[in-house]
Amino acid sequence: MGVELLPAFIRQTYEVHEWQHACAILHHDFPSEWQDLCDLLTQFRLKKSWITVGGGRKSKVAEHIDSFLYERGWVEKQFVTQIKVDAATRDAPTHKVDCFKNRVAAEIEWNNKDPFFDRDLNNFRLLFELRAISAGVIITRTDALQGIFDSLKRGSSYGSSTTHMAKLLPRIEGGGGGGCPILAFGISTQLYEEDQP
Repeated sequence: MGVELLPAFIRQTYEVHEWQHACAILHHDFPSEWQDLCDLLTQFRLKKSWITVGGGRKSKVAEHIDSFLYERGWVEKQFVTQIKVDAATRDAPTHKVDCFKNRVAAEIEWNNKDPFFDRDLNNFRLLFELRAISAGVIITRTDALQGIFDSLKRGSSYGSSTTHMAKLLPRIEGGGGGGCPILAFGISTQLYEEDQP
């Protein structure tokens, strides 16, 4: 069992990769969070208007995904972590997780600089080792979307040094997430929808 646990629509319209049995863990141990993620990915469509609009603090893609999960009880989460050796306690800060619910962490990396993947994976690794999370999920974009960005004259905004699946996979395969079970989804061209002329 693995990605076969995902609905057929998700397997056919997203690029999906898993490590350390993430699908089985999420499906069996976190059924509510699994269902939230499946519902999100099933209803999601990449709208042309979200690509053609200029950037800001957060993309329309990330806003949509965050909002969908926040409405279902997920939250942005900052963990307070410390290391204690004898009487000395030191803060060991982690980065905020975009969406968190019941030991499942999800990060949305639509169009950031690719070192954000290093930050996310290191965060997953540390939080997993501290037993604060049981699995991590990353939603990004497939490499094939570059053709759509280029056709909309937005290709330079989505360059090769930004977050997409080809930048993520070597980092995970190289052990960037440590032992943390990880499930990665790439938004594909099949989800593109022209909602404006």
